[in-house]
Amino acid sequence: MKPAALPLVAAPGAAIRAALMMAVCCACVAGSTFFAKMLGSGAAGEPMHPFMVVFGRYLFALVAILPFALHARERMEGSPWRLYIGRSIFGTAGVAGLFTAVAMIPLADATAISFLNPVFAMILAVLFLGERVGRWRWGAAAVSLAGGVLVIRPGAGTMEPGALIALAAAVFIAAEIIFTKVIARTESVLRGLIGVNLVSTIITFVAAMFVWRAPTAQEWMLMAAVGWAMVAAQTLFMSTLRIVDSSFATPFFYGTLLFAALYDALWFGVIPAPLSFLGAALIVIGAVVLAVREARAQRVRAAAG
Repeated sequence: MKPAALPLVAAPGAAIRAALMMAVCCACVAGSTFFAKMLGSGAAGEPMHPFMVVFGRYLFALVAILPFALHARERMEGSPWRLYIGRSIFGTAGVAGLFTAVAMIPLADATAISFLNPVFAMILAVLFLGERVGRWRWGAAAVSLAGGVLVIRPGAGTMEPGALIALAAAVFIAAEIIFTKVIARTESVLRGLIGVNLVSTIITFVAAMFVWRAPTAQEWMLMAAVGWAMVAAQTLFMSTLRIVDSSFATPFFYGTLLFAALYDALWFGVIPAPLSFLGAALIVIGAVVLAVREARAQRVRAAAG
């Protein structure tokens, strides 16, 4: 007899707890990008080059992870370093692109465009991993892409180069997701985080050397905030998946867009255009459908296996 599909909620009260954890997770993800925008846009002083911001993101993330790795006595022998390097190259390119974009366009717009990465990841998974995709997922991808067109508005005369950079970042992040899927088949979450953040820190350190300037004390604090906010978000997301199914948790992740718009409005006084709101809504709707269908497909595969 095949095992029953996993429940969306594992225990009484888990739904409320998971929703609260995901709300804080979203606030942290948007906060990480917001701090990066403060550094890159010059809101905290002289504008900082994205390479330096990305280096700070991975350096301080690694600093936050290492104590847990030492406590768990995690060993890295036999790690798939080629996969870590591949994931790190695409991941750092994606993060650098996103941090560059948020310094040029509204935070909510850049965040919305980056949410196209599940669509590109799905396409890459079909091409390189041989995954089969049904009509629902292709339809959801089309809806998200339509939303992306509204946010980017090609040919409108007001299209920002930052929007195209954010779109390229979404493609790079999608490629990173493909590497993550392959790594997850054999590696633990903690070991994967250590390997990727270590390799990414080395890559971004080399890149940052070419544009380095001495950060101020305030800038060091913001660089730390970029990295620590992202580690907090990753920890909260993984912790949420321990108590609820991913199809329940993942849709909440797109609440990041609300926090991004809120931070931009409160600090920079930027309000997204109406078409941006509509485009973002379509992107999120399509992404949520993709997430739910992917989670359902995973449960079917697990039951069949």
